Amino acid sequence: MVRRSGTHPDPARAQPARRTPLSRDRVVDAALHIVDTEGIEALSMRRLAQALDREAMSLYHYATNKAALLEGVVELVLSELTVNPDATDWRQELRELARDFRHLALAHPHVVPLLITRPLSTPLGLRPPGTLRPLEDFLTLLTRAGFTPTHALHAYRLFFGFLHGYVLDELQEIVDNPDETDDLLRLGLHRLPRTQFPHLRALASELANYDGAAHLDQGVEMMLTGLQTHFHSTNTTLAHE
Repeated sequence: MVRRSGTHPDPARAQPARRTPLSRDRVVDAALHIVDTEGIEALSMRRLAQALDREAMSLYHYATNKAALLEGVVELVLSELTVNPDATDWRQELRELARDFRHLALAHPHVVPLLITRPLSTPLGLRPPGTLRPLEDFLTLLTRAGFTPTHALHAYRLFFGFLHGYVLDELQEIVDNPDETDDLLRLGLHRLPRTQFPHLRALASELANYDGAAHLDQGVEMMLTGLQTHFHSTNTTLAHE
């Protein structure tokens, strides 16, 4: 008697391949990847489930809705930003912080609006702890350097206000025609009437050769000088009175 093929199926074929178990970290990592590659609007429970090869309902154990996913994305990205509260030179630490923030923004440009606006929609005490770590360490750094707690908080708001505005401005530096060698044409400034926009047209070369890193360093030095003069010097004077 001839044995029929397939009577004894291959055990390796009979058992489906095991999938990597889900975890909150894996879910948030996948959400960040979608935001980075497709934008914030593309992120949904259905799209995330597709990326993870799961049913959408299985994700609600790790994030109750899209808002929770976005909070997780913000916390994940901010975990890349560190402030050393024990640094001996607070000025150098803030220089490095500014450069790290710029690199983070360029690596995750779609997340930048979330970094700036998302925390404002949630009271401080209800935000994920990871999003508050840079603030706490910044305050510790400056108070140890001689700032009063109030002045340290004001310095934080000024410093990050500058960084937020700076990276948003840099991310908007869009070239109209990158293959064009003439700066006026590359930026599309030739479309502007010469009589109405003489200064913008005259600055075509400066605008076209924008050096984000150099301009950031220049702005940070001005910021540090202001913080030193307005807050730190005042604290030193009060300490000696």
